[in-house]
Amino acid sequence: MARYLDPKADLTFKRIFGQHPKLIISFLNAVMPFEPNNYIVEVEYLPSEMVPENPGRKYSIVDVRCTDNHKRQFIVEMQSNWESGFMNRIVFNAGKAYVQQLGKGEEYDLLQPVYTLAILNENFDHKTERFYHHYKIVNVENTNEVIEGLEFVLVELVKFHPDRMADRKLAVLWLRFLKEVNESLKTLPPEMMEHEDIRMAAELCEEAAFTPEELAAYEKYWDMVRTERTATKSAIKRGEAKGRADEKAEIALKGLNMGMSVQDVSRLTGLSKQQIDEVIKSCS
Repeated sequence: MARYLDPKADLTFKRIFGQHPKLIISFLNAVMPFEPNNYIVEVEYLPSEMVPENPGRKYSIVDVRCTDNHKRQFIVEMQSNWESGFMNRIVFNAGKAYVQQLGKGEEYDLLQPVYTLAILNENFDHKTERFYHHYKIVNVENTNEVIEGLEFVLVELVKFHPDRMADRKLAVLWLRFLKEVNESLKTLPPEMMEHEDIRMAAELCEEAAFTPEELAAYEKYWDMVRTERTATKSAIKRGEAKGRADEKAEIALKGLNMGMSVQDVSRLTGLSKQQIDEVIKSCS
């Protein structure tokens, strides 16, 4: 019985999509919002000098130049992302990937569109149950008018459910693969096993296929993810606590300005007399 490593980790994600053109073509054709009858037929992994370098690119990144069935070319950046504050970073990375296509003196019409596909492993938009988000540069008065160049597709795995994508069966299989395959899975579901590309991707995740050094790197990656998650949650809690304290201080000041006694303000806000004195000092 196989033991699978999580395909969302840096090591496995790059092994699947960064070394096997057949698999990245299958995945992108399934998941990307291409027009009907448009599909990728060939990919070329970008050389290192074409990949933007900045401290933010620390999670799984695969960059390819794609050619579709109409001979059009475009670039796709793929990443598996565990951070909450990532939007500015992916716009920055896509912009650099777009700009770095041109050498000095080359014409702008040589630029090819850049797509960013981010597989998000944390909630991104808490205001909606939608898990698939597609962004373009559009005219706000007529959203059918689009400036070609940059597009962003964000997929929230946490909210993904097969029923919400029932008309795209291969996309469902790939997203289920990314969401469900991990160390606790012992047997690949039959519907995944029956699809050649998904089965191949799963085989690439089998623990037995990795060296001890690679397994150590895999564990180090998850340590980094856990550390960042803890730091982010701590920062959120500190921010929430500060927000509550600021709100109490504001109520205390309003009460004092209305002529309430320190004792009454203390009862109202739960602040001690010393804390109320500090609020008064800070505003004097």
